[in-house]
Amino acid sequence: MNRILFSAEEVDPPLWLDEAEAFTHRILDSLGLDNWELSILFCNNKYIKTLNAKYRNNDEPTDVLSFPLGEKIPGRGGPYLAGDLVISLDALEENSRFFKVSSREELCRLLIHGILHLSGEDHLTNDEGEPMLKTQEKLLAQLNKEKVF
Repeated sequence: MNRILFSAEEVDPPLWLDEAEAFTHRILDSLGLDNWELSILFCNNKYIKTLNAKYRNNDEPTDVLSFPLGEKIPGRGGPYLAGDLVISLDALEENSRFFKVSSREELCRLLIHGILHLSGEDHLTNDEGEPMLKTQEKLLAQLNKEKVF
């Protein structure tokens, strides 16, 4: 069983947290990831910019940051501490308008993107031909067909 902790910093907690939690569980299930523990923090551009500058030496806001921990708690069957995701709700809305998609779709994309990073996948560019980004869009289409969220 997976465990997900949501929190918010410098923003009000979104009203759709229950749906986001259900969707996040579906992502993990679809990827065959079990016994994971992860936290997801929602924030604004100002907050994520600070993190991006501190941890990635990039002094600008971004939409999602992944902080993999990748530790197994000792003992038989202990949980896998996957890490933390940070999602800027400001950037989510900006992306939604720029790409002409719903906020819901962009949230789903960012959750998938962050979880793929926590599972060890990466990309060098944002080119849609990148294998990780292809996986992201394929999973998004699959889960959207299932009308999970």
